[in-house]
Amino acid sequence: MDYRTRIVESPADLDADMWNALLAKQPKPTPFLRHEFLSALTEAGCATAETGWAPRFLTIWRSTGHSSTQDDGASRESASRPNRAPESASTFASTSDSASDPASDSDDAPREWLADGQTIGPSSFDGETLVAAMPLYLKSHSYGEYVFDWAWADAYRRNGLEYYPKLLCAVPFTPVSGARLLAIDDESRLTLAATLRALAEDSGVSSLHVLYPTDDEAGVLDAVGMMARRGVQFHWENPGYRDFDEFLSTLEQKKRKNIRAERRKVQEAGVTMRRVKGPDITDDAWRFFNRCYQQTYREHHSSPYLNLAFFRTIGRTMPENLMMVIAEHEGRPVASSLVVYQRDSDGGTLYGRYWGAIEHIPCLHFETAYYQPLEFCIEEGLRAFEGGAQGEHKMARGFMPTVTHSAHWLAHPSFADAVERFLAQETAHMRDYVDELREHDPFRHAGARDA
Repeated sequence: MDYRTRIVESPADLDADMWNALLAKQPKPTPFLRHEFLSALTEAGCATAETGWAPRFLTIWRSTGHSSTQDDGASRESASRPNRAPESASTFASTSDSASDPASDSDDAPREWLADGQTIGPSSFDGETLVAAMPLYLKSHSYGEYVFDWAWADAYRRNGLEYYPKLLCAVPFTPVSGARLLAIDDESRLTLAATLRALAEDSGVSSLHVLYPTDDEAGVLDAVGMMARRGVQFHWENPGYRDFDEFLSTLEQKKRKNIRAERRKVQEAGVTMRRVKGPDITDDAWRFFNRCYQQTYREHHSSPYLNLAFFRTIGRTMPENLMMVIAEHEGRPVASSLVVYQRDSDGGTLYGRYWGAIEHIPCLHFETAYYQPLEFCIEEGLRAFEGGAQGEHKMARGFMPTVTHSAHWLAHPSFADAVERFLAQETAHMRDYVDELREHDPFRHAGARDA
């Protein structure tokens, strides 16, 4: 098969329609892999080399005609080595700009390489089809990932080794499972995974990590020699509830009582709630939401990953995937949450993402970030609500543990062996942990009596 591999340093250098069409072919696409979302992260300055997220998107193309910059011999050579990393991989690991990169034809062209290491220009995109791609970043830290490898980085440091830069395939700041190895078929997906592994080996990075792939993709990554890791999140499922009260009726009495009490506290405080779909979110609402979002990070003494420019951009480019909850007290807004959702043949999924408040009101967080989105799911017929990273407290609100995946490769043989042993132990503990959680689910069961 006549494959060509290119590294692209900005989503803006990839055709949005072509990327989104490839995404739509995946078994589990999410809005976070849309070109609009990934581009917004870069354009708003959230995921850039300056913030430690240097884009190095890995793309594989198949020729549908004659390339304007190669002869047939070069094409055959590229096709015979589809999994080989670019020979410019040492340059790949640099975070310098394209003006100082000898592999860049001009300041205006994306840095890109054929699988045999030849530099090409943008004209070579003509007559070629994007058959596989992934969001790949060169990371100089481990913030914003939600699969923690800080201990691994510290072990490297204590032994006089550099852990950064590392390669990371993920959606920045987004702990959501979904397609990572975008491909038109299984052959192209395996080629993409093998090319990724070869690139990591040849580029001089310490390690390679793929976060929150699908179950099937985790198997593909295992097949190319990456180590599997398991995590857990808490997801809510909607079997077709008529309303919120019907959902409550499925819970144990104590859980129902607690939820009603939490919602009553918010109502008795004089707070009113409204839900606004993406096309109707005003700029004033975006500014207020961003203020709430920033406040959440200030309260945790950390720096926010996202900014108003990012929120405004996704509000403009993908409003059909957004819903904002605004809480008001005495005629003024006091809290807000933003969720992302998509519809599909099964009904669709809602992803709980961002929340914040400028005034403390008891139980307002649960109402704004959980109960309002749950009501929205029921009203809209969405089949699932994925609540994000961590949070055993979500089980009391009907969310159940769900296993997540990641895959890892370390260049240093001794550290790779040590991590492999650690992951084997961690996986066993995670399995026991999930089993124990499921034994304490919050739902009523046939024959059981409410306390």
